[in-house]
Amino acid sequence: MLFARSLARSVARPFARSFALPFAPALPHAWLPALAPCVALLATAAYGLVMEAQLGHDRALAERDALREVRSYAEAYEQYATRSIAQMEQAAIQLKHAWEQAGGQLDLRALRRDGMFIDAAFVEVAIVDAGGRTVSAIPRRARAVPDPADPALRYHRQNNSSALRIGAVPGDPAARQRQVRMTLRLESPDNEFAGIVSLVVAAEYLTAFHNERVLGRHGLVALAGLPADPGEVRLEAPGAGRDASLFRTAPAIAGVDGAAPLPGTGFTDGAPRLLGWHRSAVYPVVALAGKTTADALASARERAAAARRVWAVISAGMLLASLALALALRRQQARSAAEEEVRTAYRTATENAKDGFYMAQAVRDTTGAVVDFIVVDCNERGASFYGGGRDDLIGRRISVIEREHGGPMLEAYHAAMQEGIYEDERQMPAGRRMQITWGRRRIVRVGNGLAITLQDISERKAYESELLYLANYDTLTGLPSRPWVTRFVPRAIEEAAQRDGTLALLLVDLDGFKEVNEIHGHGAGDDLLKQAALRLGGLLRPQDIVARLGGDEFVVVIAPGGSDEELAAIGGRVAAALSRPYDLGSARCTIGASIGISCYPRDGEDAATLLRHGDIAMCAAKREQGSHYRFFDPDLYVAATARVQLRHSLQVAVAQQADAPQFELYYQPRVNLATGRLCSMEALLRWHHPELGMVLPAKFIPIAEECGLIGAIGRFVIEQACRQLALWRGAGLAIVPVSINVSAHQFGHGGVHAHLAMHLARHHLSGAMLEVEITESAMLAEGVDVRGELAALRELGVRLHVDDFGTGYSSLAQLQRLNMDVLKIDRAFTSELTVSPEGRVLFQAIVSMAKALDMEVVAEGVETAGQLAALIALGCDEGQGYLFAAPLPVRQVGNLLARPQLMSVLAPQEVMALS
Repeated sequence: MLFARSLARSVARPFARSFALPFAPALPHAWLPALAPCVALLATAAYGLVMEAQLGHDRALAERDALREVRSYAEAYEQYATRSIAQMEQAAIQLKHAWEQAGGQLDLRALRRDGMFIDAAFVEVAIVDAGGRTVSAIPRRARAVPDPADPALRYHRQNNSSALRIGAVPGDPAARQRQVRMTLRLESPDNEFAGIVSLVVAAEYLTAFHNERVLGRHGLVALAGLPADPGEVRLEAPGAGRDASLFRTAPAIAGVDGAAPLPGTGFTDGAPRLLGWHRSAVYPVVALAGKTTADALASARERAAAARRVWAVISAGMLLASLALALALRRQQARSAAEEEVRTAYRTATENAKDGFYMAQAVRDTTGAVVDFIVVDCNERGASFYGGGRDDLIGRRISVIEREHGGPMLEAYHAAMQEGIYEDERQMPAGRRMQITWGRRRIVRVGNGLAITLQDISERKAYESELLYLANYDTLTGLPSRPWVTRFVPRAIEEAAQRDGTLALLLVDLDGFKEVNEIHGHGAGDDLLKQAALRLGGLLRPQDIVARLGGDEFVVVIAPGGSDEELAAIGGRVAAALSRPYDLGSARCTIGASIGISCYPRDGEDAATLLRHGDIAMCAAKREQGSHYRFFDPDLYVAATARVQLRHSLQVAVAQQADAPQFELYYQPRVNLATGRLCSMEALLRWHHPELGMVLPAKFIPIAEECGLIGAIGRFVIEQACRQLALWRGAGLAIVPVSINVSAHQFGHGGVHAHLAMHLARHHLSGAMLEVEITESAMLAEGVDVRGELAALRELGVRLHVDDFGTGYSSLAQLQRLNMDVLKIDRAFTSELTVSPEGRVLFQAIVSMAKALDMEVVAEGVETAGQLAALIALGCDEGQGYLFAAPLPVRQVGNLLARPQLMSVLAPQEVMALS
């Protein structure tokens, strides 16, 4: 029932104005609940028809296999029977020769005493003269009346042949099932007919081949004689009884061998059978093997019964689920109608208010945890705060509104859901579409939703801000003052501690400012201070802070602090900027600056300590000639030393790669967005530093370029990629092209195409299996014949990619001149696809430009389903990103190649819905 209710909400959602939240309107289609049972009936009927067709096909296959089995069994039985008859024929021939050598005076009892014909298979051994009189027999019997009508005697008299005759025992017809008679012609010394050698053999000697485990409880083997009695069954096992045959009539057989199904009317027990036969090439007999159709198809029947039981269970379950769904939908419609009435009353009460009112419903995941909120209603006043109308705001997720308008919203909403109520005053982000600058927010939990009130307090906050400004800012320069700094720096240190970050203070003192005041007056000094403040503000990042401590002293708060090299560079820029001449109206003067740098947490863990140590360092810089900045602990080479160590480790890693490898290639797949299949992979280099762990290329590739190791690393990447492609191919996997990144430094040294050609030939790979990615900066590298190098690569069949497009300076003319094959759009553009209309328009422009140049387009950094849908809608060819797979080590790529379908193809309506 829970499943049915959730399914009902998902079905009802497209028909509701919002997402089935507390005030969702009633569903417009009353027939919708009846749709589920109808669909379930049609589905079960279709499933049943398909299942019965498949079961019929399975039965036909089982019958074909069983016919093949009995045919093979009949062939094996024929070979067994032929060997057995041959042994009897040999015994008959020996007896014939013994009789002829004895001149017709042979005593069979003497032969038996000598060990002949003692086997239980010999029921009777006899010598019969030409008149039908038994001359000698084993066992001995009373003198028999001559039988000149004996079929065997008549046959051998009329046929001057030494061939063995196989026939029924004369006399009792019932003996046909128990015994068989084999005879040979005897001749006198003048070659006249002198009688026959007669061997009567027990049926078990020829039917012992019957195997119930193979043929089943009702299976049979039989031996039919030809051509004396065409088609008549002579012997069989097990038979209907000792003296009766299972065959009602002799089976119709044709050809040397074969198999066919026989109806139950042909057998005394009425059971239909599958019969196989095989004719002996030596003797006039046919071997038959039979298996009841019931035994042959027992497994097929069991599978069919199991399939029908499964169908019955599934059908019953689907029908019950559809009925539950129909009931849940009907209840949802009634509940939505009632909620619409409440909604109307709510809107009437809130529309004329001065404050903004909103209703938001919680969105939960499969575990029941709240992951987002959806605006289900608001008044026009509240919508106007966000620069739109009610229709623009209703139905939107709070996470989306938060991204568009900024400010922490979800955090407050989650707090209200947990505590029941949440109140705060927040400043609205500047530069957005918000129509208020300050708002007082009150959020109250109501059932599974929230009721929000937003009051405009912009005027009050403006007045408070003015007072606060006068207390915390310097009126001359407009910079924060010392009281502000003493409150701000502790908070900045606390934030840095929470994120394990750093913070730096630059204490700046103007050298010679006192002389300017003395010579040109305090007015000129004030003018110089204002110009110095403007210069400091123009040098720094937006998040950095410049404050005036008093007199000619300033402080610069750098958060986060950065490395010593970065701080030294900032100190150098500050000193240079403040040392440029100042135009003071009637005078022009030049001063210097001394700068002291202290860093958290290295030089102190509180604001007072950092300010004091920065002042000490500034005084030390002032004392030193020619030094404009100084660290509190003057160790400017700490970062440089670390860089040297990393360079040394890199040299060792390259030198020892063959013996103790530290480099490894990871592979990130690219997916064809039209088919959802893996179409290529990008080889990404990883360095497993023995102490630092995993080091990414962004950190060590610049060092490799500086110290000349990039060539060796690039050759390793090419060699490893080609070797791995050959290994995958040798393992029987369907390989796809692999792309490698080549830097401008590698092009500058040349020989990239020659190295590629060597390894492609060594591993017997075509050029199409390797692709080269170069950045825009590499395309514009000075002093490098990029065009010639790319042309040489293209002659090998290697496809060329423009990597991270949009982060460099390439132009349309440059792309056209270099004739590139693929344009890889940087992840920064992909991330903006679903954030702003401008991002989508810009992406569309890049795609259009690439298509005009006949280039394929690959989007990097695809991480969400919304981005994927937007890329498909914009006509992007391929995608790469964590939505499909992260970069994978070699051991995981085999599974990827074996199952290259990485995503299901989105239908047009799904693309429209997601994009």
